Amino acid sequence: MDKIKILWADDEIDLLKPQLLFLEKKGYEVITVTNGYDAIEEYESNKNIDVVFLDESMPGLTGLETLTKIKENSPHLPCVMITKNEAEDIMEEAIGSQIDDYLIKPVNPNQILLTLKKIIDNKRLIREKTNTDYQTQFREILMEINSGLDQESWPEIYKKIISWELKLGSSSSDDMAEILAMQKREANAEFSKFIERNYVDWIQDGNGPTMSHNVLRNKLFPEMDENIPTVFLLLDCLRFDQWKSIEPVISELFTVEKEDHFYSILPTATQYARNAIFAGMMPDEIQQNYKGKWLNDNEEGGKNMHEKYFMEQNLNRTIRREIKMDYVKVTNNYHAKLLNDNVLNYLNNDLTVIVYNFIDMMSHARTEMEVLKELAGDENAYRSLTKSWFLHSPLWSALQKIAEKKVKLFIATDHGTIRVKNPVKVIGDRETTTNLRYKVGRNLKYTSKELFEVTKPELAKLPRPNMSSSFIFAREDDFFLYPKNYNHFNNFYKNTFQHGGISLEEMICPFISLKTK
Repeated sequence: MDKIKILWADDEIDLLKPQLLFLEKKGYEVITVTNGYDAIEEYESNKNIDVVFLDESMPGLTGLETLTKIKENSPHLPCVMITKNEAEDIMEEAIGSQIDDYLIKPVNPNQILLTLKKIIDNKRLIREKTNTDYQTQFREILMEINSGLDQESWPEIYKKIISWELKLGSSSSDDMAEILAMQKREANAEFSKFIERNYVDWIQDGNGPTMSHNVLRNKLFPEMDENIPTVFLLLDCLRFDQWKSIEPVISELFTVEKEDHFYSILPTATQYARNAIFAGMMPDEIQQNYKGKWLNDNEEGGKNMHEKYFMEQNLNRTIRREIKMDYVKVTNNYHAKLLNDNVLNYLNNDLTVIVYNFIDMMSHARTEMEVLKELAGDENAYRSLTKSWFLHSPLWSALQKIAEKKVKLFIATDHGTIRVKNPVKVIGDRETTTNLRYKVGRNLKYTSKELFEVTKPELAKLPRPNMSSSFIFAREDDFFLYPKNYNHFNNFYKNTFQHGGISLEEMICPFISLKTK
């Protein structure tokens, strides 16, 4: 391993021989100069300097002036200011000029070592500690995955895996991240078996976890306050890990009162899951109760055109008082600007429902656009892209406005997405759906053991487009492909984010309760 190179500029460098000798014994290489001009010249001729120590009060070019010159060309190079006093104006200017640390003369060798550890070794130390901690928990998580988890335990193990994903992602622990990814695949394999064993019983008996069709009745309506406006923000396609990536931003202005969850129904697709959320009914019940307002996959027209109507009917059935409600749907920049401009007016309502479609559009755009595939090449990058969008979005601007008022805010989603990797061959007729994670059709041909089949849709409370229609769902990170042009579409869709099937990422959805600070 190459030695860490330190450039040290001090007009009294001869008085620092004990410190320099100490550093050399510790394995550091120190290049010394006596003034700011030589420091700049030395740095420009020796670009592999790792850290710069600058005396603040050098004659000629001061430490602050030297710092400014170096930072112009190398803004991320760590710099430490060494000063004889702690004058407030000097320290403020130094900190404003992006110093990474400062030391007061006379400098103690151990102080120097601590500073170097903090600046140079910080990431390595964090990575090593994170790796050790995950290795300790690896076996514990593995045992939990294989212990026959129930409907309440699966969300907890999923959140634990996400927590490690975020920690390992931020510490650049590539080897451990690869092991965690394997463990996540094992978890998804067991979760898929769990869903296949229990899903139909949940739907038939009504004894399952909170799901799309009863999430508002169980988690939103009981929390509404007659005296405080409620905002329900549904971010389409928001996974739990994406919520965790934007949580620190939102927590600046809102207090997270409860981080809850629910299960998306199958298919984990907008048409099914979101209509079920707002109607408070399963898809076949929506079709039966609201004639003409449900369209099957094979029918022309928008599949989520009646969400406001469904929500109004749900409120009327569930809450025994009059509710002033507004519904806002954001699918483009114009809608987003309107929301930002009018958001304070919506606080005159008892309840405002906001459906924000950006994340779903981003996942679809990533499939189509090579540049987005590069930007969101893996889970960590996808989370980062989500956070970057949120920080610069009209939505965050709108939330900042309502944060100044007394408001109850709920953030949820309709389903998540999973990065698909493994193609599964399916054959269907012309009316078979095009979705990569689920299919509904009359003449589907497939290998039963490769997927979850529901040959009697009424058992899962799903509509039948035709008398002989059945549903099939992809498990884990599988995706469905037709044999025709198989290799072309495999290359096109592999490693894209899709939804509709069975996975922890798609089915376990965040439901977050917040209030303004």
